[in-house]
Amino acid sequence: MGLLIAATSTIYAQDKEISLEEIYDGTFRQERLQSLQSLNNGKEYLVLNRDRDAHTTSIDVYSYKTGEKIGSLLNSNNLSEISSFQGFELSKNEDKILLSTDVEQIYRRSSRGIYYIYDVKSESLIKLSEHKVQEPTFSPDASKVAYVFENNIYIHDVITGEKTQVTTDGEKNKIINGITDWVYEEEFAFVRAFDWNKTGSHLAYLRFDESEVPEFSMAIFGKDLYPTQEVFKYPKAGEENSKVSLHIYEVDDKESEKVALGDYKDYYIPRMEWTQAPDILSVQVLNRHQNDLDLLFVDAEDNEAEVVMNETDEAYIDITNNLTFLEDNSFIWTSEKDGWNHIYLYNEDGELENQVTKGEWVVTDYYGYDEDTERIFYQSTENGSVNRDVYSIKINGKGKTRLTQREGMNNADFSADYTYFINSFTNTETPYVYTLHNAKNGKLVRKIKDNAALLEKESVYNFSPKELSTIEINGNELNMWMIKPNDFDENKEYPLLMFQYSGPGSQSVSNSYFGTNDYWYQLLANEGYIIATVDGRGTGFKGAAFKKVTQNELGKYEVEDQIAAAQKLGARDYIDEDRIGIWGWSYGGFMSSNAILKGNDTFSMAIAVAPVISWRFYDTIYTERYMTTPQENPSGYDENSPINHVEKLKGDYLLIHGGGDDNVHLQNTMRMVEALVQANKQFDWAIYPDRNHGIYGGNTRLHLYTMMTDFIKEKL
Repeated sequence: MGLLIAATSTIYAQDKEISLEEIYDGTFRQERLQSLQSLNNGKEYLVLNRDRDAHTTSIDVYSYKTGEKIGSLLNSNNLSEISSFQGFELSKNEDKILLSTDVEQIYRRSSRGIYYIYDVKSESLIKLSEHKVQEPTFSPDASKVAYVFENNIYIHDVITGEKTQVTTDGEKNKIINGITDWVYEEEFAFVRAFDWNKTGSHLAYLRFDESEVPEFSMAIFGKDLYPTQEVFKYPKAGEENSKVSLHIYEVDDKESEKVALGDYKDYYIPRMEWTQAPDILSVQVLNRHQNDLDLLFVDAEDNEAEVVMNETDEAYIDITNNLTFLEDNSFIWTSEKDGWNHIYLYNEDGELENQVTKGEWVVTDYYGYDEDTERIFYQSTENGSVNRDVYSIKINGKGKTRLTQREGMNNADFSADYTYFINSFTNTETPYVYTLHNAKNGKLVRKIKDNAALLEKESVYNFSPKELSTIEINGNELNMWMIKPNDFDENKEYPLLMFQYSGPGSQSVSNSYFGTNDYWYQLLANEGYIIATVDGRGTGFKGAAFKKVTQNELGKYEVEDQIAAAQKLGARDYIDEDRIGIWGWSYGGFMSSNAILKGNDTFSMAIAVAPVISWRFYDTIYTERYMTTPQENPSGYDENSPINHVEKLKGDYLLIHGGGDDNVHLQNTMRMVEALVQANKQFDWAIYPDRNHGIYGGNTRLHLYTMMTDFIKEKL
């Protein structure tokens, strides 16, 4: 493919050329606001700062109102034991800090590291454990730290230094205590599976028995003479899941007791959280089809569980972190039960008090509840599904206030007492802008950071705008963006490259500025291509019916919409209908593979990166949420899987995968390769050894996008 030449190739814009190297070396990286943490007083916040020259780290205190640095909570320069640290976590009363060092990633969200406990008052530092541990968490009064080491839970007494082993049966690929298994981590998006109650007298935890879960093995080639294998439990659709159980540990008595949840079979526990009452634990129990959810209250004194609320859905129920308990144990909940995601208030017995928000729009984020003003803060699509705005509303559903003014994507980070919020804003013309606002009325307090320097840098490149519009496909107004060549002439014909992801509830079309791939699209546009993205049926933020229409048939309606959109765009005078390509990654690779097979008269080229080739190869929680099991729905799995349509390939097809992908396994691509070979279909393919689902590291991304650029220029 001439990769060496392509890697250094450039294209010429009006004033300055842009190269692939610039795109992937961070030349166009946006300035982001450092991760900050509000102090309890709500007037000050903490920022982790690094002095790379001195190799030191500090936790510095800033004023919300002025942005000025007030002082430092900690500077590693003053510590003899460690020179720096990677992260920190404050205790609830802010008198102790957990510092993380030597952190290594395990999977997408999990990690292990060496941790230290710093006492703010005495300025002393103690090592939590000689071993790398997971998820250390302070008790409410910071007198203890619970953590997991080698699948067992331990409690460290900060005052005496005593260590208590809570569980003893932890064993790799067999029993996990206090940490989620692979599929829970990936699909329910949490790792720490233990929680302290309000007084620190009890520790609730989940236990995963994954003995019967089938193992998956990946060859890791590395740099040694012999490759190694990574073996882990991975339940594919229709296979055995971990058997999960709930336990409560009584700290003083040093005894655990298993909770009898009820007569559930083949279930998940996607969330547990102690309520405001020290002896009441809330637990969410979800059936395997994920369309019937019970909220249970467990009494820690007698370990009895009671269902306080039930929710069902014809398709599935989304699991969130939005459950919020008020002082009287009434609670705030979000649900799609009226067809749109909204906020609800229930009393302590699980009876509905009122629906707080309503309308044909979606609550897209829940920020929290201010007890003092009795106001809920949230983000929604009230100004269009491609936009986001921040609002507050009284808990009785009255007095709604829009707190953001500019049209685009607004997100908020609130101070602990809801005095202020930091707004991050972007739209198609504006890279991220950060401003501080009064949470009461949204009034601007001060500007914090913008990306004016990036806009100045880009001005010499003459980039084309990202044009937002809609297109009517199969009876729906679908959101679309398009990037055209900067010398676009409507009297000429251009090849079209479509990008999409298309997964359930996703969004690829929004009123936001360029991401990294958008600069690649600029490069392609200036080579004479038009690039477009259409969010078809099954994507998010247009209500439950639009999102859940793909239930039990992933890849049917989504592919129909991409084919129809390509045909409608191809009918435009300035688009060459014989030169339409499509590409995508992960679910998008599943889609692009389907598109060139089922739409072989529409698409002449496709690129699939890390694609699912058959949903039979993917995990239980994600796949069965939308498809039930292969045993129940074999036709849904097989009729829309690319591996079963290889004989239809007519165009040019490039298949790419990472050899160390623990998420969408290389097995998908290998099985697709074999099917294509046996169908005597010619195609191109590439494997990146040991790279995970993101396919990055070192020169990998530049190499990947150089290959794809060459393929597009040669084939489309």
